[in-house]
Order: sequence, then structure tokens, then C-alpha cells
Amino acid sequence: MKAVPAFDIAKVRADFPILSARMNGRPLVYLDNAATAQKPLAVIERMDRFLRTEYANVHRGIYTFSQEATRECERVRGLVARFLNAADPSEIIFVRGATEAINLVAASYGRKALKTGDEIVVTEIEHHSNIVPWQRLCEEKGLVLKVAPVNDRGELDLEAFGRLLSARTYLVAVTQVSNALGSVLPVEEITKLAHHAGAAVLVDGAQGAPHLPTDVRALDCDFYCFSGHKVYGPTGVGVLYGKRRLLDAMDPYQSGGDMIESVSFERTTYAKPPAKFEAGTPAFVEIIGLGAAIEYLQGIGFDAIREREDELLKIATERLSKIKGLRIIGTAAEKASLVSFVLDGVHPHDVGTVLNEEGIAVRAGHHCAQPTMKRFGVPATTRASFAFYNAPEEIEVLAHGIEKVFGIFR
Repeated sequence: MKAVPAFDIAKVRADFPILSARMNGRPLVYLDNAATAQKPLAVIERMDRFLRTEYANVHRGIYTFSQEATRECERVRGLVARFLNAADPSEIIFVRGATEAINLVAASYGRKALKTGDEIVVTEIEHHSNIVPWQRLCEEKGLVLKVAPVNDRGELDLEAFGRLLSARTYLVAVTQVSNALGSVLPVEEITKLAHHAGAAVLVDGAQGAPHLPTDVRALDCDFYCFSGHKVYGPTGVGVLYGKRRLLDAMDPYQSGGDMIESVSFERTTYAKPPAKFEAGTPAFVEIIGLGAAIEYLQGIGFDAIREREDELLKIATERLSKIKGLRIIGTAAEKASLVSFVLDGVHPHDVGTVLNEEGIAVRAGHHCAQPTMKRFGVPATTRASFAFYNAPEEIEVLAHGIEKVFGIFR
């Protein structure tokens, strides 16, 4: 068994300046990592240094700073390719985030490849970003959207999923990790079943990439996406991985500078991937910040991250389960590090408001996953989501905060 590096929580927390901040006069307990993760000094300082001493537009100039900025962005593309174990950096497209990546696939792949009567399969625990683009495509092209069910623990019913597949199934779009429940889906098995039926597979890795080592070639998925800000990088940047043969066949998503090979008033020809899908000036400062974030994560190691977050999830689940009147929503055997819960007689928004006064940052609402809420018969949940920089003591602060909520509303 591979040795897991020693985890120095004090050293790790010192890497994140905001964790020493106060909120409403209390020490900040940041438990909204599924929405966005905090940024380490490595990211903050790298972006600051670039803006102060290296800044120039990419792909535009012959002068030294422009060429060096371009090389740095392309270095990050190679870094992301290795991070995902893509076959080639040309399979990595920089986008604004996972939402744009999914919309890109819907527009550039789905609109061209799918025909009236073809079927798309999703699960009932998808984020809205992996539902609405497919709904719109179905309305536009006369496609059929099918929904694979989950059981009462929040686990995909793999047999029911298999029965939904048919000769008309052209695309399967599934989350790697549910943002509302924490359930980890069996993506490798899903992909095998989908490919056997002749369908392509898109994996929404927005919640998977921060927590799980991901090998797109081992998964054999056709598309994979994630957002930079959830992997401890900046907002405004994300990644779409696509198999090169599919990217070659797809139409451009947007039109403009840099996605062309040649332009005349009579005819325009397009560049090869990834440039074909990166019209206009990219978020190159954010791309460089994303590279710093990935290098930071690799320095810690995903074995250490997963072990640490599994420990936090276990502690939180055991502690919160002891609170009378609290019910955890989503109890899959394999979960990432978040706990969604409801309190008897208290709306999640009220829970979040009281916890905020205690310096505790959690998410309250439907988490852009209304079908998930409907499946579990609740209008909303309170969600505490953990990162490797969280401490067990913060879970105890959360538990005391919840007990205070009951003291106010009972």
C-alpha cells in the first residue's frame, strides 16, 4: 500500500490566509467548500506576481512578455492534461467553468450529432447545469431525456440505469460526485454500460476533481469538466477534456479571434482543437492561477487529501447524527466530504442565518439541485462541506451552533 504523507494541519491552514479571519466577531469556520474553495498563498502570490511583473496578452505578440505568457498558459494546459491523465494537451480546453463546458458540449457536439428521437440519460441527482442544457437541446431537436433513479441513500440504481439504455441512447451525462448529497457515482461502470449501448459519456467533475484523483483514460469517458475555483484556484476559469477524435468533429462553440485558421468574406476555416473552442482573449491570469492551484494540490497529494477528508466526513456524520431532530439527507456508502441535513421544524435558511451569527459559513437552499430535493421530499437542506484544511474542532463548533438553532426555534 502506498504510504500517505504526514498531514500537518497547522501548516496547511497557514497556507490559507482567510482561515484566520473573523466573521461577525467570531473565528471563521468555513464549511461551504462545495460552493467554492478558499485560495492558498501559492495561488494568490502567483497571480499577483504575474500581474505585477509578467502581464501581457497571450497568442498576440512577438515581444518577450507576450511569448512568455503564452508559454506559461500552454505549460498549464500540459499540467492539466497530466492532472487528468489525458492523452494529449490538445484535449484540454479552457472555459469559464464546468457550466460553460457542459453548454459547449451540448451546443458543439449534441446539436450536430443528435437527431430527432435520440435519447440523453442523466441521473436524478444532477446539478441544474447538467440538466438544463440537455433539456433545451431536447426541446430544440425533439430528443428524449431519460432520468436514472437513485435509492433512498442517494446511490445510483445501476440496474435501472442499464435498463434505460437503448439503441437510441446517444449521450449519457452524469455527475462524478453529487453536490447536494456527496454521493460518489460509479462512473467507470456507467461508462462501460453506456459505451456498450453506443452512447458517449460526459462526466461533470465539478465536485469530483477537488476530492478524487481522476484518470480520464481509465474512466474512458468522452468528456470531463471541472471548475477552477472548486480546486482552490480562481473563478472564471475551468476545463473541458474531450477525446480528440470527438473534438475534431465538433463545430466551434463561439466565433472570433484565435479560433480561426483563415478568414475572408467568402469563407472562414477553423483552427484545430483546442484553439477552435477558445475564441477571444482567454482568462490567462486565471489559467496561470489554476496551474498554481493544481501544483499546490499535487504537493499535498490526493492520497493525503482523501484520507483527511474521509476522516472529517466520518467525524461530522457521527457527531451530527447524535443531535436529536437532525436528519442527514444522503447516506451513500461512498461519499465525498459533505453532509446535507434538515432540522425538525426549522427551515434551512433559518439554520444558515443563526450559524452565520456564530461565524459558521454553510450553504442553505436547494443547491441548484431541485430535482434532488424533490426526490428526497424536502424543499431545501443545510449543507456543510469540508476541505482538507478544515479541523475536527470546527465540526464541534458546527454541532454547538446547530444545538443553538434548536434552542432558539423550539
